[in-house]
Amino acid sequence: MSQTLSASTLLIVPLAPLAGALLAGIFGTTLGGNWIGRRLSHTLTILGVLVAFVVSAMTLKSVAVDGARFNETIYTWMVVGGLKMEVGFLVDGLTAMMMCVVTFVSLMVHIYTIGYMEEDDGYNRFFAYISLFTFSMLMLVMSNNMLQLFFGWEAVGLVSYLLIGFWFNKPSAIFANMKAFLVNRVGDFGFILGIGLIAAYTNTLNYGEVFAKAGELGGLSLPGTSWMLITVICICLFIGAMGKSAQFPLHVWLPDSMEGPTPISALIHAATMVTAGIFMVARMSPLFELSDAALNFILVIGAITALFMGFLGIIQNDIKRVIAYSTLSQLGYMTVALGASAYSVAVFHLMTHAFFKALLFLAAGSVIIGMHHNQDIRWMGGVRKYMPITWITSLLGSLALIGTPLFSGFYSKDSIIEAVHASTLPAAGFAHFAVLAGVFVTAFYSFRLYFLVFHGKERYDQNPDAHHDAHHGHDDHGHGGAHTPHESPWVVTVPLVLLAIPSVVIGFLTIGPMLFGDFFKDAIVVDAARHLAMAELAEIFHGPVAMALHGLTTAPFWLALAGVVVAYYMYMVNPALPAAIQRVFQPVHTLLEQKYFMDWINENILARAARGLGIGLWKGGDQTVIDGVLVNGSWRLVGWIAGWVRRVQTGYVFHYALVMILGIFVLMTYFVWLNK
Repeated sequence: MSQTLSASTLLIVPLAPLAGALLAGIFGTTLGGNWIGRRLSHTLTILGVLVAFVVSAMTLKSVAVDGARFNETIYTWMVVGGLKMEVGFLVDGLTAMMMCVVTFVSLMVHIYTIGYMEEDDGYNRFFAYISLFTFSMLMLVMSNNMLQLFFGWEAVGLVSYLLIGFWFNKPSAIFANMKAFLVNRVGDFGFILGIGLIAAYTNTLNYGEVFAKAGELGGLSLPGTSWMLITVICICLFIGAMGKSAQFPLHVWLPDSMEGPTPISALIHAATMVTAGIFMVARMSPLFELSDAALNFILVIGAITALFMGFLGIIQNDIKRVIAYSTLSQLGYMTVALGASAYSVAVFHLMTHAFFKALLFLAAGSVIIGMHHNQDIRWMGGVRKYMPITWITSLLGSLALIGTPLFSGFYSKDSIIEAVHASTLPAAGFAHFAVLAGVFVTAFYSFRLYFLVFHGKERYDQNPDAHHDAHHGHDDHGHGGAHTPHESPWVVTVPLVLLAIPSVVIGFLTIGPMLFGDFFKDAIVVDAARHLAMAELAEIFHGPVAMALHGLTTAPFWLALAGVVVAYYMYMVNPALPAAIQRVFQPVHTLLEQKYFMDWINENILARAARGLGIGLWKGGDQTVIDGVLVNGSWRLVGWIAGWVRRVQTGYVFHYALVMILGIFVLMTYFVWLNK
């Protein structure tokens, strides 16, 4: 087979979901007169994503087996001073893997949505949104230049805004989508500064051309400072990743985004959008490898996120918010791997996490359906016998999440811990402690949720807040308000089963080629002489079976087991213990309940300061200086001058003759004085 890929074939991948989105979004809504119904809307969007997945899978095969590559411009938008604004595709191992992950998870979410949103009035609009999101994410991961990267970056942010606020009559949803939008703008400001610096010093936005000039960037300083230019660029780019991938302190938007329908939690906040920052840093590895300062910064931010966001998951009672904080913690793990220069390990965990976290979110949605929209895990229990498929898939997803040997999460998570341990950067010690402690925390909150939902005494009939959640518009999915839990329909359970399979086996099958083979050979660059993590991992890797057997003797396994045992004892054997611990450590519980007061700080300090600055600029700058001095002052000055000038315009000839004579006299006097 040819070593190159066809541009026309690759165009199908993003354009097929876009076509489905446009058809459902225009002709399936009031915008186009509701010309097509629900069945045709979901058929068209699912078909578009299915076509994209099939082509992505074929592309992955060509890339992995035949060594095919593609890096060409598809369309030139304009050229400004030699700077080309283009649409182009770069397809290598990293891109092909991301294409398959995005399209497969999106396909599962599309199918799942048929059951989850069946009674919602915005059914067709929702399918249009998630297909549009898929298009945006594919444009992001397939780009070969920073202009297209930024387009995809902003497009996924815009569609996530629409999806989080999908139930726009619900005030908390509107608050959540605005919060997500504004926090991401903070990160995007840093991101566009980084892109601007690259464009200013390289006069190109093309990845290959930028990377070819990386050595030159590494030798420059930011004008007027002693800072290395490459460090400033990398930190600016990473600030963008902090917003999109919800890293501390720009993480505050993600838990609140659970106000949106559950399918988007799986699509956006587990598998795709929040991993865009991780993907971007891995893609920019030739730049990040030149700045240890930036890598240290990434290590610290990732370590804080991995550990301290995990703590917040312990005290959550909303089933989706527990999984949301788990996502934050796992994104922290990926970021730590990036900081340790183990970019391939970070992307490997991105892939495995996409499957088992999407599975957990969709399983949570299945539980919500079965429990008639109750999301409080304190009022569940004993669900296992009513929802066997949801139960077993949730168990498999939880085992993968905590890093059980032979499950996909084990291979990626343990590789991160080992890579950080091998790193020689100053922040590696703290990062290693954080990811190791995070193993116990992850196992504890994961199985706290699992035990409270699926085992123990049935408590669903004791919920004091039981009511029909009218804003969902599901009407209990047509079950007439029955109170006994029930298994979800096949359109919900089939995606769970299909996601459970890679959640178990994908790590075992792919760790060799992805971490220690040539899969990422031309996509990720590591300075092996300075950053030793990957080299040391390669030395101790002797196959996935040997790694799993060795994993049974390592600290992460025993910490995870301890987390499961402690959760079982506290919530199954001695359920009074958590309340007693909460009373003893009430200040700590309050700190966690208030989410480290980050929301309070943002709303009462930063937001007020920004509002005060805005009012000051408005009243002092706009009203006083611009309106008062420049605009109003200028016309007043002109009016004053005109008033004086008007007095000498009398219309009498003898006045003008007198002025002329006086003028001549003054001029003569002046020239006589000059000639003395």
